[in-house]
This record gives sequence, C-alpha cells and structure tokens, in this order.
Amino acid sequence: MKNIAILSILFLLTLTACKEEENLTPEEVMAVINRFDEGWKNKDARVVDSVLSPQYIYFTQSGSTFDRSSLIQTADSSIYQLQTMERQEYTMQLEGNTAVVNTVWKGKGSYHGQAFDDNQRCSITIVKNKGQVKILSEHCTPIKEVTAKQNSLLQ
Repeated sequence: MKNIAILSILFLLTLTACKEEENLTPEEVMAVINRFDEGWKNKDARVVDSVLSPQYIYFTQSGSTFDRSSLIQTADSSIYQLQTMERQEYTMQLEGNTAVVNTVWKGKGSYHGQAFDDNQRCSITIVKNKGQVKILSEHCTPIKEVTAKQNSLLQ
C-alpha cells in the first residue's frame, strides 16, 4: 500500500512538473525573437532556421504566404539586404504554451534590387512544445500615417 501511495505522489509531481515546463515565459519569448532578429541582422540562415517551427508560415503584405523553406532561403540569399533594423513597442499575450507578440519593426534595405524603408506592425505567434520555443507564424502590416480627416472618421 505504501508503494502505491509513493508512486501516486511521484506521478502527480511529474505531471505537475511537465505542465509547468510547457508554460511559456516572457523571457523565453523575448529570447527567441532576439535570436530571430540577430539571425537576420547577421545573415545567418542557420540561426533563423533554429528558431522557426517546422510549421512556420509568414503572411505577406500582399496577402500571400511564405513558407519556412522560402524564408530560410531568403535569409541566406543576397536578394535580401538589410542595412538597419529595430523592433519597438513590445506587448505580449501569453496563454499556456503560446504567445502572441505585438511589435513595431522598422527596417531599411533592399529586396530583389528594390529599396525598402519599412515601418510595420507585426504579430508573431510563438509556441513552446517539448521544451523548445519556436516561432510559428508572423504577419506584418505597414503602418500608414493617418490624416486628421481619417483620424476623425476612426473615432
């Protein structure tokens, strides 16, 4: 009888530890985003690859999607040149093993020979599975200046 009680307690402790381990922390979220950005800054496709979920998808500004392999290929290619980049205004919503991060991304560079100077609002979905924190998806939308007339219509 003692053995059954001890085994039951050990099982419950193990179950509790596993559940807590899967909860994503703000520190883990920031670490994976910082690693992702460093990979892009340094044109290190291996780093970019290391933080992406196997199911990663990027939703483009034009309404298309970009899969994981295409993103990694771009990170490793000379068609995408990044001169400067920064993230601002982080906020995050955490729920268990998932986070949705709202951030502003600003970057200058060129893509396929076309210069860009982006100021975008980005939504990044991050998941923790089996102890690994990965970026599942990202969607960035250009931030446009709102005129006084547009602002009055929005209110």
